[in-house]
Amino acid sequence: MPDRERAEHPNIFPEWLDRLQHKYMNPLIRPIAHYLPGTCLVTHRGRRSGKEYRTVVTSYRHGRILAVALGHGETDWVKNVVAAGGADVARFGRVLHVTSPRIIPAGGDTSGLPWRVRVQGRRVAILVADIA
Repeated sequence: MPDRERAEHPNIFPEWLDRLQHKYMNPLIRPIAHYLPGTCLVTHRGRRSGKEYRTVVTSYRHGRILAVALGHGETDWVKNVVAAGGADVARFGRVLHVTSPRIIPAGGDTSGLPWRVRVQGRRVAILVADIA
């Protein structure tokens, strides 16, 4: 069984879609992601390398909370943000700093989050962080 299926927060997408998104779609969207509705650019550092990375994600804001549905599972960017205890998020042309990242497992308590996240949270884990 591949690691992606054994993971605590599994990937619900096929591997070919992950490769397509990582190699082609993300580089096209990355320069404008922080201006597109629903997308944002997460700036984080590698846990081992210390290298700065920018990852395109779909985010939802509710007051001082930012939520991201983890349809691709607990990927490296998620591990980096959780290990660092925060990240910078460019959203709608503004940069927000998020702190106290935590993962709500699939089917967990998503009350208080936007309804789109609650619906997705039935099948996938949700990364939730506080906006500083």
